[in-house]
Order: sequence, then structure tokens, then C-alpha cells
Amino acid sequence: MNVAVVGAQWGDEGKGKVVDIYSASAKYIVRFQGGNNAGHTLVVNGKKTVLHLIPSGILHPGKICLIANGVVFDPKVFFEEVEQLETAGALTAPAHEVIRVSERAHVILPFHRLLDRLREEHAAKDKIGTTVRGIGPAYEDKVARRGIQVIDLMHEDVLFKKLKSAIEEKNILLKHYFREPEIEIAPLFEECKRLGEKLKPFVTDVRGLLIKALAAKQPILFEGAQGTLLDVDHGTYPFVTSSSTIAGGIMTGCGVGAQAVSQVIGITKAYTTRVGTGPFPTEIEETEPDTAQLIRKIGTEFGATTGRPRRIGWLDLVALKYAAEVNGLTGIALTKADVLNDFKELKLCTAYRLGASTLHELPSSISDLEALCPYYETIPGWGHYDAAKIKSLRELPAELQNFITRIEKFVGVPVVLLSTGPGREETLIVKDPFSEV
Repeated sequence: MNVAVVGAQWGDEGKGKVVDIYSASAKYIVRFQGGNNAGHTLVVNGKKTVLHLIPSGILHPGKICLIANGVVFDPKVFFEEVEQLETAGALTAPAHEVIRVSERAHVILPFHRLLDRLREEHAAKDKIGTTVRGIGPAYEDKVARRGIQVIDLMHEDVLFKKLKSAIEEKNILLKHYFREPEIEIAPLFEECKRLGEKLKPFVTDVRGLLIKALAAKQPILFEGAQGTLLDVDHGTYPFVTSSSTIAGGIMTGCGVGAQAVSQVIGITKAYTTRVGTGPFPTEIEETEPDTAQLIRKIGTEFGATTGRPRRIGWLDLVALKYAAEVNGLTGIALTKADVLNDFKELKLCTAYRLGASTLHELPSSISDLEALCPYYETIPGWGHYDAAKIKSLRELPAELQNFITRIEKFVGVPVVLLSTGPGREETLIVKDPFSEV
């Protein structure tokens, strides 16, 4: 049984914790897209760990964590994370034995980060709101067939030729458009060679490893980054990331077939957040600022990668149903319901108003998305309860059970996990997807 975990909102749903929990049942944990623009926060035994590239399952002994070809890979960030884990004593084996990197993954280089920053600064009020980590420019080079792959770092002739080609074009842009100094190839070439040599023990054919694992029926957990509504094809374009964040991205991001995934679990908060710019139909920053500030404070809603305050809104069931459809969700993991403890009433978005029309689907047009007004269903809150004593959904307060049932009926997907706090132990597992037939 193999399981995929994907974000069902705009990211920051709590995937790190859920992946960490499900990793106990997996042999391999795989990142299949995105880069170090995604931050997964784990709290184990009261200790907080934030990872950006290495899969969240690394805190379990005996697991193999894979960074697949669909990821854009920043070697500098990677080695910082490895050092962080080693210093914390979190690794029970040499790092290169438990963390493997695809030779086909594309590399984020300093000029990708530079271009990302310059574009955001140049765009001013029209900026996308990227993390300025070079993710978009690296994916651009990949699709334009001028990217540098991990394997290229170990082949000097190929590396120099590719760097020269990439830099020539970017220097024209830097000099004549941004009025910035040009990139010198010699120091960058030397840095890339050093990184390639240091990276050698970690590099392997990840696709080949996964094919062997599938043949041997070893359990695999596929870890998504960002969220469905940031998918480059199916998100709120152009305010999206540069990769395929949905479950379908596993096929291209890992080089495996559709049969590789048995269960797809979508992570959603009990409310909605968004970092950066872009449409957000249920946002309450202006309509209910005190409530937004309270949720942000209780839920510690600040980006794990950037530290930026997250925008707050009520749970959007229309968008969640859309996420269920494009991912083929088989289960929902509901997080941060505890943040809403003691709220007298809550709101659920069940439709949108666009002009004189009522919409029951997420529109594709960015102008329509920005003009949406939510229709809300108001339901009573559930007060406070002792989560440590809860062993099943039936023992939850009736109002919280009603909240969960409303989600399940609207979306058509069962809630299989309920997070009642940030810690690994603060979790109610309703159904284990690794044991589902």
C-alpha cells in the first residue's frame, strides 16, 4: 500500500506533521515536486524541526528519504539541513545512507535566486509574492531545456558548456533590463564542481530505487509540497508556484506509473490561510480583522520558510471539493481544529456570489476569482475539550462532530485523521491509509 499526502488548500496545511506520522508505516518517503520554498514544521517530544528539502520522515529511524527528479534542488540549503539534523542527533545512520537525491533533479543556482529577487522588486505592487528562493527561474530553465541537473555537477565539460549557455542569456537581461552587474562564469563553475564532489555520496537513480521498491511491495509515502490551489495548472494562476503540486505530479516527478499510488490524503486546516498575494475568496482580514488576528495568534500563522504572516479566512468547502476532485482524494486529514476551540460560532463557505450569479464551482478566470463573495453557512462552535482523552470521533463534542460531518458530506471524502495540536502525539487517527484495502 502506497500513500500520497498533498495540500488541499494554498499550502501551510500541516503536511509536515501528517507526513511524519504516516512515515512510521513507510519504508521510503519521497519529495516529488517543489523546492526549498516549502517549509514543513515538525514537533516531536516538544522539539521543533523545520525542513525545506529533506522529507519529513527523516525523524523516523530506518527510513529512506528520497528527493526525486521533479524537485528543484538547492545544494546549499540541502547541506545546511543535513548539518542541522546531524548536529541535533536526529540521524541514526550516515546521512548519505538515509537521504538520496535524484541525478535528474534540476539545480537552483545563485543566478536563479538573483533573478527571482530582481523580478519581485521590479514588479512592485504587481509581484506574485514568491519566497525569492529561485524556484520559478529554476523551473523556467528546466522547461526551456537549459537547466543544470544534479548529474551535470559531476561532469565538468557538460557543466561548463551548460553554465556558459545559461549565463550568456541572463547577463543580457541583467545588464540591459535590471541594470545589474553581469555573472562571472569562472567562480560559479568552481563552486558547482565543489558542490558536485560533496554531493556524490547522496546521488542515485531515484526512479530506479522506486521501481524496485514497488516490485518488492515495500510501502512508499509520497510527500507533496505547497498546496493544490498553488498548482501551476490547476491553481489560482498566475498566483501559483511553478510545479505540479497535485497527486498527478507524482507520476512525472518520480518516474512511476499511476498504479504506484493507492491512497491520496488531502490536508486541510479547519479554516483557510494564504501566504503572499492572489485571490482569497473567504479572507477575513478586512471584514473580521479581530477574528483574523486571533486565529493568527492562536494558530501561530506565520510562514515556516519566510516568516511572513499568513492571511486568514474561513474554511472554503467549494475550494476543498475542487481539491478533492483534481487530486482524487480518498481521505482528508483535518488539522488545527484546536485553534477554533472556544469560538462561539464558525463559518463555512458553501457557494460564491459573482455579480448576480451564484457559483458552486471555483472559476478559472483570475478576475472572477478576485470578484467572488462567499456564501456562508454559520454553525455553532464546540467550546473546549480534553483532546488527550479522546480515542474516537464519537467522543468529540457534538458540535465538532457536526463540523466534521458537514465537511465530509459536502466534499464527498471521509476525514481519516484529526490533528488536535502540533505534537506527533496530538493526533487522532480514524483510519490508517497504509492498512486500507
